[in-house]
Order: sequence, then structure tokens, then C-alpha cells
Amino acid sequence: MRPSSSPPRPLSGLTALLGVQSVAGAGRGVVTGVTIDSRRVRRGDLYVAIQGKTAHGATFSSAAMGAGASAILTDHDGAEMAAETGLPVFVLPDPRAVLGQVAAWVYGQPAADIPVIGVTGTSGKSTSTFLLEAGLRAAGHRTGLVGGVEIHAGDVTIKPELTTPEASDLQGLFALMREQKVTAATMEVSSHALALGRVEGLFYDVAIFTNLSQDHLDFHKDFDDYFAAKARLFTPEFSRLGVINVDDPHGRELAGFVKIPTTTFSAEGAADAEWRAADVRLGADGSSFRVVGPGGVEADVTVGLPGPFNVANTLGALVALVESGVPLQTAVHGVSGFRGVPGRMERVPGGDGFQAIVDYAHKPGAVESVLRALREVTDGTLTVVLGCGGDRDSGKRALMGEAAARLADVAVFTSDNPRSEDPLAIIAAMLDGALAVPREDRARVIVEPDRAAAIDLAISRAGRGDVVVVAGKGHEQGQYFAGEVVPFDDRDVVAAAISRRNA
Repeated sequence: MRPSSSPPRPLSGLTALLGVQSVAGAGRGVVTGVTIDSRRVRRGDLYVAIQGKTAHGATFSSAAMGAGASAILTDHDGAEMAAETGLPVFVLPDPRAVLGQVAAWVYGQPAADIPVIGVTGTSGKSTSTFLLEAGLRAAGHRTGLVGGVEIHAGDVTIKPELTTPEASDLQGLFALMREQKVTAATMEVSSHALALGRVEGLFYDVAIFTNLSQDHLDFHKDFDDYFAAKARLFTPEFSRLGVINVDDPHGRELAGFVKIPTTTFSAEGAADAEWRAADVRLGADGSSFRVVGPGGVEADVTVGLPGPFNVANTLGALVALVESGVPLQTAVHGVSGFRGVPGRMERVPGGDGFQAIVDYAHKPGAVESVLRALREVTDGTLTVVLGCGGDRDSGKRALMGEAAARLADVAVFTSDNPRSEDPLAIIAAMLDGALAVPREDRARVIVEPDRAAAIDLAISRAGRGDVVVVAGKGHEQGQYFAGEVVPFDDRDVVAAAISRRNA
């Protein structure tokens, strides 16, 4: 995620940028790239050696030197190991805090001439960024996209490792976009990225807030801390203007205290919202509504995405596009031609009279939204196949189990990505939530720890008018067990189950 080449920058300029005293050897050296991964060092790179999960990056200083690093930036703990290489060594108390600014300087402020629309929130980030990209393309832009499903830089598509890349990779990516002549970009901005400084050195033309529900409390100390991380995007340091969903109570709260200009939207038609959706019509294959904006501006919208939450995603994207300078009718034309994000409410064809859908819903609010949306288009039985990830926010498990048992007719509890945890222990926590639902209102709950077998069971039971949704992994192509990743794509497994059923 970097350009094929980058003009050299003098290390003496880095000395001035960091405000450090003269560094031996820096007066005659140059730097052409930045990385925090010693395995990805290219000749001319600044290697940033920081503390990792299991080892300090300075441990790999010799490997970085051997790969051609021109200098090292590290903290006081790594200074001695880095100095043994003989390379110029810059020492700061917290190199990560300046990583974004350093990478932006090395690559020549690559995002300065690329207007960026950022999207944050618990759910809807990926769909919103793809909708935004469709609208930007309709306006004639050559686009970039940064997210957890795909990364686009003009004609280049990259498989991502994180929802929001590390600061050094992110700046390298924008340098690649500049090389690819990208004229506008959109990106997901995760709470981790905001809390860990991955987006330092970026400024957003427009920032969207979608919604907030429980997630990532294995990382954030509590829900308030999670909200505060998201809210940081809506400060003068990061964004010019905010587009906020006031149907969400946290969005309404956010709109009341942010210090940047904002515009609000409501897919539920709240009278005090500046942009609203009216005459909403939901169907199995998509949604239509009338967007109503300030000054009486209106337009009819049809989008091939089902569910009320996708009306909200589409409306938010349209508002952000208009605020970034795209004419409303152009934006509407762009989103109307969009047909969906991989693994987000994605239909798997072949069902004989029933629908099979794969979705990424892996948090309580998303599970609830997906099941409510599918209930409206289900003539028969609504079945959900659901698991929860291991080594992640354990507080979500009971909430997800409760939502599945309350809103589906049949809930098949299975494994997701158990990682280092016992899959049965994770399912037990989901069952605790399911049992909180009164028996008369509770779905039939089936436990099948093997995910492929669970999917096969759900598909084999499907009848005419039924809907089966396999939730949690979406576009992912592997299942994570302790120390092992097994190839697994829900879409392929569902397709195979349908073929067996039809045989």
C-alpha cells in the first residue's frame, strides 16, 4: 500500500519536524518511505520501531538495516538496540503519536489534494463508503476507498488487513492514490484508528456518523470511552463538516456538542432533521424513498439494498455527497446503480422458493437491524445462523443471543472465529442471552458448533417463503482457530448446502 516510487526527503528535515537535537548521520541521509513492519522495509525506508504485542520492534533493527532502511525512529526502550545498527536513530517518548505526521511528511502530504469523506459508527461503515464511491464516480471522480472489505486506489484493488490501516500504511496508500491520479476518496474510520492515532495527519472534508451500539469493549474501557473515540472525528482537528444520523440517540447527542459545522439526517423522518427520508418503501430486493432536504430540495431514490438501515446508509451518503459538492441528482444516480457490498445482505442464489443471505452482522445492534429488516420480507420462517468471535468483546455474546432468539423463528448457534477460546463456552454465553427471552416469544434455538454443519442444517430445513440468514463473517474467507486459519467463506458454504439440498 504505497506508490511505486517516492521522491527522497532529507533526514535533516525529519530532525526539524520532530524537534529533536542533531542525530548522527542524519545530515547526509534521505528517506523515501515509512513502515513499522521490519518484514516490509524497502531500501530508503524509515523503520519505526515500537512496542508490539509480543516484542519490541527494535529487536528487528538489524533485519530492517539489512533490507535497506536508511534510519530508525524508536522510543527510549528501543534506542540502544537501534543504535547497534549504526543507522541514524531518532528517539521520542511515543513514536506512534507522531507516526501519521511523519509518514505524511515523508510522502509529501499525499492527502492534501484528495478530498476525503470519512465514515464512523458501529454499523454501516462499509456500505456507506461503497455508496459514497458510487456517487463520486457518477460525478466524474477517479476514486479511492479505504475499508475492511476492500481498498481501492483508482484501478488498484487491495485486500485489507485492518478496517483502518496503520498511519504509515495509510499515508503510503494516499501516496499510491496520488500516483493513480485519484481525485476523491472515502474511508471507514474505526474507533481503534481514532484511539491509536492511525488517522493522524489526515483531514476529512466531510465526516459521517452512522449509529452506535455495543462493540469493541474488549479494547475501550467502557461504552462512554467508545463513544468518545468516535466523537473525536467530529473536531476541527480532523474534519471540516459533520453529517450526523439523529435517529440514533448517540448521534443526536453528538450533534448537540460538536464544535464543527454539522448537518443532520433522519431516515425515520424526524421533523427537526435537515435531511429526511419520506415515502419509504421496503422490498426484498431493495428500497425506495424520497429524499427531502433544506429549502424544499427533493429527489426520488431507488437503491438495490433491502432494510431500513440501508435507507439510513443511503440517505447519509447522499447528504455527504451533496455537502462535498456533488449535485443531488448526480448523487442519486450514482447510488441507484449500486448493487451491494460483498458479504453485506448478500443473496446466495439457487434456493428453491426460499432466500439465503450472508451478512457481516457481528454486533448486537447489527443483528437486530438485519433480523428486523428480513422479517418484513419473510413470508414463512426466519432462520438465523449465528456465532460470536473469540478473544473479542465478550459482553456482546448474550446480547447477540438475545436478539437472535427474540427476532428469529429459528436460531442456530454455532462457531464464528473462536480464536483461542473454547467454542462451546462462547455458545453458552449466547444461550444465556437467549434464555432471557420469555419462552412464548423465544425462537427455537439449536446448537451446532460446527459452522458448516450449522449452515447445512439451516438450508436443509428451509421451505417456500422462508429466509435463512448466515450472520457474522460476511466477506471473510477464513475461520480463525487457535494458531490456525481454516479456509471458510460463508457464501461458498451456503451455495454448497443449497446444491446438496437441490440434488
